[in-house]
Amino acid sequence: MLGVLYDVHGNVDALDAVLADAEEAGVDEWLLGGDYCTFGPWPVETLARLRELEAATWLRGNGERWLADPPLDLPAEQSRFVFAAIAAANAALESRDVDALISLSAIAERPEGFYCHGSPLSDVQSFAAEPAADDERLLAGVKEQQVVFGHSHLQFRRPGPNETELVNPGSVGMPLDGDTRAAWALRRGDGELELRRTEYDVERAVARMREYDWGHRVAERLLNGRDAS
Repeated sequence: MLGVLYDVHGNVDALDAVLADAEEAGVDEWLLGGDYCTFGPWPVETLARLRELEAATWLRGNGERWLADPPLDLPAEQSRFVFAAIAAANAALESRDVDALISLSAIAERPEGFYCHGSPLSDVQSFAAEPAADDERLLAGVKEQQVVFGHSHLQFRRPGPNETELVNPGSVGMPLDGDTRAAWALRRGDGELELRRTEYDVERAVARMREYDWGHRVAERLLNGRDAS
C-alpha cells in the first residue's frame, strides 16, 4: 500500500491527520511529491515528521528549489510574499536540511506510473483539471502510463494525450479546490490509485499562519480552500 502525499507546505496538523488515516488503511510505503516546508505554519515540525516515514521516495518541488533559486519574474506584490515566505523557511531550517531538500530528484519512474511535481517538463507548470492545448508539451515525451503530479493543489484525474492518465492527488496542507480537508492518494495492492480526503483542525493552522507577518494570504487559503477572487 503506497501513500502518495503532495504539497504539505509546512502544515503538520494536516499531515498528522493524513498519516493516521494512512496507517489505518495499511500504508507501508510512501511517495512524497515535493513542497514540504515552504509557505506553511510549521516547516521544521513537518520535515521532522516526514523523515520518520520509512520506505519513502522523496521528490523535489519548486518549494525546495526556490530555497536556493527563488523566482525573479513574479509581479511585485506576489514577489514580496514569495520572498518573505522563502526567507522564513530558510531561517527556520538547518542549512544541511536545505541542502538535502534542494538535492532531491525531480522525478520518479516506477512500474505503476511516472511521478513529478508540476509536470514532466517543469516543477512550476502543471496540468489543468480540464484538457488544455499544452497538455502534450507538458508531458515532454511521457506516454502510455499514469502521470502523477501536484503543484496546483487541485485534486482530480482525467485522460491525457498519448494514452496517459493524469492524476493530481491534491494538496495535503493547502488545498485550493474549495474543500479544506487534506487531500492525498492511496495506491492499493491491485495498482488502483484512490483519491482521498481527511479532516483536520483547520482553524488551528489558520491561527498559527496569521502569526507570520506575511501569512495572511496562506491563512485565507487554508480557511476557504481556495484563492481569494
